[in-house]
Amino acid sequence: MPDLQDGQTTEMQGSGSKPYLLKNTGGVYSCSCPAWRNQSNPIEQRSCKHLRKLRGDDAEAARIGGALPQRPVRTQSAGAGAATGEAAEADAGPPLLLAESWDNATDVSGWWMSEKLDGVRACWDGKQFLSRQGNLYHAPDWFIESLPPVPLDGELWIDRKKFQRTVSVVRRQDKSDLWKEVRFLIFDAPAATGGFEDRMAFLADTLARSAAKFARQHPQERCKNLAALRAELARVEALGGEGLMLRQPGSKYVKGRSSTLLKIKTFHDAEAVVVGHQAGAGRHLGRLGALLVRLPDGTDFAIGTGFSDRERAHPPAVGTTVTFRYQELSEAGVPRFPSWVGVRQDAALPAPE
Repeated sequence: MPDLQDGQTTEMQGSGSKPYLLKNTGGVYSCSCPAWRNQSNPIEQRSCKHLRKLRGDDAEAARIGGALPQRPVRTQSAGAGAATGEAAEADAGPPLLLAESWDNATDVSGWWMSEKLDGVRACWDGKQFLSRQGNLYHAPDWFIESLPPVPLDGELWIDRKKFQRTVSVVRRQDKSDLWKEVRFLIFDAPAATGGFEDRMAFLADTLARSAAKFARQHPQERCKNLAALRAELARVEALGGEGLMLRQPGSKYVKGRSSTLLKIKTFHDAEAVVVGHQAGAGRHLGRLGALLVRLPDGTDFAIGTGFSDRERAHPPAVGTTVTFRYQELSEAGVPRFPSWVGVRQDAALPAPE
């Protein structure tokens, strides 16, 4: 059967007029079809009929079976029910601090401000890198050899607007030299004592003594006032950054979401035309799961969040122009984190082909 070498792409005609793009990036195969994009599985565990047609069922089954380890199974205490949703994810992975979204009202003067990195969250447990879900990142020995034997919380990062590239490198299992592009930017030391400032001092001292070649402390600066916050956010976004993170002075490192850590990022609005409906599952069974939409340039994607129950029960018809909100465009021109806003009543895009 034919196959794609690392970095190669090919097109395959689907049911529509526009062919789908199939790609191999570091052993992670992808397809631009909605069936591949709308899966909830991690990207390295996704397949579709186009990839199976290209590579064969046996090759795809072998590839999916060789993906990153599944989330570790935790033994439940007697009488405890099975955890679900975000709580189950938090139990499966390392005990990381997670951010809340800024409400535009909390006074953050005096808080610590840093750029929100568009990379891959990683916890160094003193011996290895783990994802939020507890999966292992197979970093080369030369990448981790000088890291200190203490827990560190940070981001595996290449550069702004390089999220997809970062994912393709760190999800590989061959410990390749591609990791030379990556840096481990550290923003906290979970096991250190004291408030945030104490942990930052501990982190600076620890990294200075370790002389880790591929790791560095992520810079923090005080937020003077709201005007300074807005100016820094505009500066970071103009450079292609994702947004800002704010940390409350003196705050402790705790597991789970906390209002002492806030994220701030600007979202954009745009229009698209509805081309289909994806059926819901679970609590949305029998209703809309996601809208399949198309941008004016022909890019197809799905909008699955932001709907009320009433809107899921009565979704807009195919051909309707709708407004959605998104964070940024991926390298392939697909809106990231699209969220439903509403039907556009005063304008219409060209009907889909």
